[in-house]
Amino acid sequence: MTETPVFILVRPQMGENIGAAARAMLNFGLTRMRLVAPRDGWPNPKAVAMASGAAGEVLEYAGVFPSVPDAISDCDFVFATTARGRELTKPIYTPETAMDEARKRIAAGQKVGVLFGPERTGLENDDVSRANAIIAVPVNPAFPSLNLAQAVLLTGYEFMRQEVGAVPVDPGLAGADVASRIEIEKLGDHFEERLEEVGFFFPPAKAPNMKLNLRNLWSRMPFTRADVQTLHGMLRQITRQRR
Repeated sequence: MTETPVFILVRPQMGENIGAAARAMLNFGLTRMRLVAPRDGWPNPKAVAMASGAAGEVLEYAGVFPSVPDAISDCDFVFATTARGRELTKPIYTPETAMDEARKRIAAGQKVGVLFGPERTGLENDDVSRANAIIAVPVNPAFPSLNLAQAVLLTGYEFMRQEVGAVPVDPGLAGADVASRIEIEKLGDHFEERLEEVGFFFPPAKAPNMKLNLRNLWSRMPFTRADVQTLHGMLRQITRQRR
């Protein structure tokens, strides 16, 4: 099992927000939660209700600590999530680069913690000062506040995304029967034959380059076998109607 960062909720105020954070964590395979001095005590029935189902296990095993120093005492490297604190001299990461750094440190045997502040005020400078680095989300400067679960979800997503290697664009061909190179080649031949018949390649001097461009077009397209068969059928029907 891959080691993951410890997500530390500092002085969280509402049980519902703790439960929502637990759900966000479990969405991305994160289960190590710690709570620092939750305002309404612990355990909290509202947190359990909001966590709903499997995410309740995150809360069941959550550690509760009286202070930030206690909660991070066994961590080798700590990030503080904050929209403020830039007056403190610390490196500032985006969630993406922070979780890349966390993954490298965890792979090297270190324990990484991430601090999330109270819903109303965020982390205090005293909390941030105990961290090694800051995570700042690039948001609208006129409205930079994220709620607790949003901040947890963004950070957890970046950690999981790097593990599973999600591609930026999925062509949507999962499970499809992808056309072979020879099938696409024959489709190109079929198009050339029909286009020759209707005088598309004109003037003759430009015909070779026009055919080259068409071949390049076919090679770029992510055809399935069904796509190829449909296009062949269309060409055959058009030819029948002309004749």
